[in-house]
Amino acid sequence: MDLLIVGVNHQTAPIAVRERIAFSPEQLGHALHDLKTSQALDELAILSTCNRTEIYAIKTDASASGIISWLENYHNLVGMELANNIYTHFGDSAVKHVLRVATGLDSMILGEPQILGQLKDGFASADTNKVMGKQLSRLSQNTYRIAKQVRTQTTIGQNTVSAASTAVVLAEQLFADLSQCNALLIGAGETIELVGQHLKSAGIAKMVIANRTQENAQNLANKLGAESTALANIAEVLLNTDIVVTSTASPLPILGKGVMESAIKSRRHKPIFMVDLAVPRDIEPEVNELNDVYLYSIDDLQQIITDNLDSRQAAATEAELLIDQAVADFNQTSRSLQAVNTLVKFRQKHDAIKQLELAKALKRLEKGDTPEKVLQYLANQLTNKIIHTPSIKMKQAKADGRDDILLAVENLYELDRETDHE
Repeated sequence: MDLLIVGVNHQTAPIAVRERIAFSPEQLGHALHDLKTSQALDELAILSTCNRTEIYAIKTDASASGIISWLENYHNLVGMELANNIYTHFGDSAVKHVLRVATGLDSMILGEPQILGQLKDGFASADTNKVMGKQLSRLSQNTYRIAKQVRTQTTIGQNTVSAASTAVVLAEQLFADLSQCNALLIGAGETIELVGQHLKSAGIAKMVIANRTQENAQNLANKLGAESTALANIAEVLLNTDIVVTSTASPLPILGKGVMESAIKSRRHKPIFMVDLAVPRDIEPEVNELNDVYLYSIDDLQQIITDNLDSRQAAATEAELLIDQAVADFNQTSRSLQAVNTLVKFRQKHDAIKQLELAKALKRLEKGDTPEKVLQYLANQLTNKIIHTPSIKMKQAKADGRDDILLAVENLYELDRETDHE
């Protein structure tokens, strides 16, 4: 398969480069057409996420340097020496890379599932913009199939490997139904936002964002469809809170044992699940001594994450074996399709010779030649026309020292076997 991949990702380029080389949804259509035309590509697709931008190009003599130059010009990056951040794959290596991307084996978080949807979007955009042909279409369908196989036959994506998602998974284990629970999130940074997103996806009934800066709390609350409050109101909010997650930059604890003891008493000992993701800690360690409080620190979560990563790593080894077999199967199918195309052209060429010589033979019959003479003429003409070009090519091959071609002809026509005279 004439697949060339040119890309950058979190392993080869810092975010300052990745964000400049990314394509927005509004840019993608124009970029696809511009790249296809400028590089005379047969087929094309672009995958662009926060962690990677990859160009999938189909052309027999596709040039990585040409595509890199186009990227530099399109994004006004001339002089940045973008080639230092670029990786390329071709042929089998390219097919394997696509499969590894789709299954999350090449992701920042091993086995993360979001990348498959992003890859599907990339291929869908190429299809919508009519720059994707048969080869990329077949690659995309095989990629989706293998990604599903890896997900169902291994545990690559079954264990959470981020603090935010692990916190929510633990909450789901404690409470049977999060849609009956309220959450208090203290802080307004990226970590708290991720926790909020996971809670929202899990169907949490209500979220309240508390932060030292009220404006930041309100902005995040607007994103998550939550409420906001000031830190001074935490004690009151705790009375109706089942889940507390904190992640601030405070040098001193925000929640102490006394506040939590009062909250538990007012809640009539209804349990509270607490996760402290801050360093230094936002919640006094002594809070864990209270009955009906389930407190996890970042170290507690890290151990769970490490165990899950070990599990994913083992699953990744299984996934790599599935992918290696998939690449071999894909190539075998590709070769079969190429053989079919060659066979069709082979038959068409010799059928044309047959039709031409048959027409000549029929004219000889019309002129009065005997059937025996016409059949002899037809047999000779067909033989001469069929072996003419191969004979010239074989003589040239011998002159060039290409004995491999002569051996291929012997195998193809089974020249060592006796002719069947029946």
